[in-house]
Amino acid sequence: MPDQNTTTTTTTTTALVDGYLAAYGEPDRDRRAESIEGVWALDGRLVDPPATGEGHDEISALADGLADMFPGHRFRRSSGIDEHHGFARYAWELVDQDGTVALTGSDVMQVGPDGLIMQVVGFFGALPPMG
Repeated sequence: MPDQNTTTTTTTTTALVDGYLAAYGEPDRDRRAESIEGVWALDGRLVDPPATGEGHDEISALADGLADMFPGHRFRRSSGIDEHHGFARYAWELVDQDGTVALTGSDVMQVGPDGLIMQVVGFFGALPPMG
């Protein structure tokens, strides 16, 4: 029996994830800010290892900083999307113009009832080995 609490489908979640990754890697600041507004809730929260941003302006500022550190790079999803109950997880890569991978990681995304991103918690690199 399908879960009635799920507010998105795999298709819309895929579009949301890919839209977020494209927005975050968009080189043009104005288009990047506009794209972030299109996929993030007003009070959305991005939590990455080096920084946290809340709301469109702070998330855009984090993306600006990343674009300054990695000019010409973009994000691409490197896995399928696993989702349930308004949460999704997926892997990504940050690649330069010739496709060379500069950074890898994974995110856990929370999607609100309005279909916009409420929160993304990011992790860099592969999971650590058991130790």
